[in-house]
Amino acid sequence: MSLENLLKINQLQRHTATAQEVQRLLAAASRNLADSGVEGLSDETRFDAAYKAIMQCAMLGLLANGYRPSTTTPGHHQTMIQSLNHTLGVGAEVWVVLDALRKKRNLNDYSGDLIEPAAVRSCISHAHALLTTTRRWLAEHRSDLLTPTSPTPPTP
Repeated sequence: MSLENLLKINQLQRHTATAQEVQRLLAAASRNLADSGVEGLSDETRFDAAYKAIMQCAMLGLLANGYRPSTTTPGHHQTMIQSLNHTLGVGAEVWVVLDALRKKRNLNDYSGDLIEPAAVRSCISHAHALLTTTRRWLAEHRSDLLTPTSPTPPTP
């Protein structure tokens, strides 16, 4: 489904991203990815940190394309992941895996299912790859969002 169709069914809203917003989110994704690599943390915490980095990259893709998810509508994580093809050019073979990780996270959060070490490694690996893809896409298509801008001075 196209981004415009998702807008029509209220899964997305229009949004104009700022460089500060994008840079904060990129920094947050990097921090979460670093946290996911801390060996002393539980598998669930490491998985959550890597998953959060994935979601932040998916959000960046939407923001850079002039959208944001409608968080009042159920399924916004799924919408964000499945939009990656349209926002960052991520192929179906990748977003299908990311969507499976989303389902695993939901089972852990809402049913207490354990996160296996292999799932943690997969989530971290996919988060690294997606952050690299996100940075590359932004540099190629929206470098204006990577350039720090001065804050607007207050009006006298």
